[in-house]
Parts: sequence; structure tokens; C-alpha cells
Amino acid sequence: MTIDPSEKRKEVKKKLRKLEGLPTLPPIVQRLNQMIEDERTSLNQIAELIEKDQVITTKVLRLANSAFYGFPRKISTVQQAMMLLGINVLKILIMTSSIFEIIHKEDVGLWEHSIGVAACSKIIAEKLELKDAQEVATAGLLHDLGRVIIKVSLQEEYQKIMVLVSQGVDPLSAERKILGIDHAEIGAFLMRQWNLPERLIEAVESHHDLEKTKKYRKEASILHLSDVLLHARGYGKTAYEKVPPLDAKALKNLNLGFPEIKEILFTLEPRLYELRFFTEELKKELAGEN
Repeated sequence: MTIDPSEKRKEVKKKLRKLEGLPTLPPIVQRLNQMIEDERTSLNQIAELIEKDQVITTKVLRLANSAFYGFPRKISTVQQAMMLLGINVLKILIMTSSIFEIIHKEDVGLWEHSIGVAACSKIIAEKLELKDAQEVATAGLLHDLGRVIIKVSLQEEYQKIMVLVSQGVDPLSAERKILGIDHAEIGAFLMRQWNLPERLIEAVESHHDLEKTKKYRKEASILHLSDVLLHARGYGKTAYEKVPPLDAKALKNLNLGFPEIKEILFTLEPRLYELRFFTEELKKELAGEN
């Protein structure tokens, strides 16, 4: 008896609401949301609240200083991070810092792929002069969030997916067959639960299917192109053994040709080199915490 895919989807979403095996949001997030929504709150007050939590501060500054944002000077305070990254990105880093640690511990290859896609997304967004390029970089960082969720919270299903992949089924099709849903939709579902900005959610949800975009076609196309370029470059590792197909619509949406892509890759290469060091430092820090 085959289970109806829509029933599978419902079942998966029910499990996701419980978030088994994933960290809960830091308690600071609720207070932070209230302060951000209150127009009377100053940036100083927000920075002071964050700095009271030393663990969160350390994690946020570590991510803010990493090469995927590519700031020329070291960011040493929360207020500096807020000015350069914007409140939206800072809030996302606070909410998801624990998730990044799980990615790093569970799957270093996927972590490296994610930070590479973040760096590439920022370069493309800046080249196209998109508003808040660091938000697009953060969407790049989260683009495979759903893969982590499947691996950590849906372990039984993950094993079945990997069996299909080992038999030559492409990873997206394998996810849809077993779960009735793919990792892009799972990531977006979780991001909605966390009330993240729609710009990031739509980009993540549509990065494997650009037809799904409504408002943020360029952002989704940037994630799609960055994902393919990082696979082609062989930086990091995901369930894809081959380079996933490039949707020509991404290049059309971004008005980019191969000369521009060569230029993007040329700019990306030193960032990837720096990110290797970032990953090594993180490994040491996490090993020291255990």
C-alpha cells in the first residue's frame, strides 16, 4: 500500500512542529522581538540586551567576522555588528547560531557548502547592487537548513533517502518520494515558524524550483546559481555526487553571462580560502567545548 504524498507531508510537518533533536530558540529571542517592534527602543538598548548573554554574543561575533560576509575590518562589538549587518540579519544569527553548530558537528561537508554558498550569494548580490546583500548571504547560509532537519530530526526517513540516493536516485526526488516534501520546503517551513523575513524564506523555498517564486525571483536565482557554482567548484559536500543542473532562468533573471560568472568565481576564490581557516577555528572551539 502506497501512502498518499500529501499524508506524508502532513506527518512530516507534525514532526517538525515538535522539532525533535533540535535546540529550542534562545530565551533572548522573544524579548528581542518585542524590543525591535517597539519604536522607542534604541540600538544601544538592543545591543545591551544581547551583550548580557555572553555565549550568544560570542557566537554572533564569530559568524559576523567570517569571510562569507567579507567585511574588511574586524567586528568587535554587537553594536558594530548591528550597524553593518542590520537588525534582521543579527536576529537571524542569534536564532540560528545553535543550528549552525549542529550542522558543523553533524556534517562538516554540508557546513562548508553552506558557508561557501553564503559567500558566493553575497558577491552576486553586491555585483547586482541588491539592497541588503548581507541578508542574501544569510539566506545562502540557510539554504540547506532542511537537509540538517532531515538528518537530525527525521533519522529513519533520512536512512531511506540515502538508500535511494545510493541506488542512483537524485537527492531531491528521493526526499520527495520518502517524505512527500523536499529539504527546501522543510527549511522554509521552519523559517516561517521562526518568523524570519519572507525575502529569505522565499529564496530558500524556491532555490531548486524558480517557478515557485512570487516576489523575490532574483534572491532565489542567486541562491540557485551559488549552489550550482559551489558544487561545480567542489567546495564542501552534500548528497549530490554530481553537479545539480543549472536552470537557465537563473542567469536570465540575474542578467548574467559566462564572463560575469568567471569574474564572480575569481572574487570568490580568496573568500573560500579564508573560510577554510574559519572552519578549522570552529572545529577547535567546538572540540574545546566538548
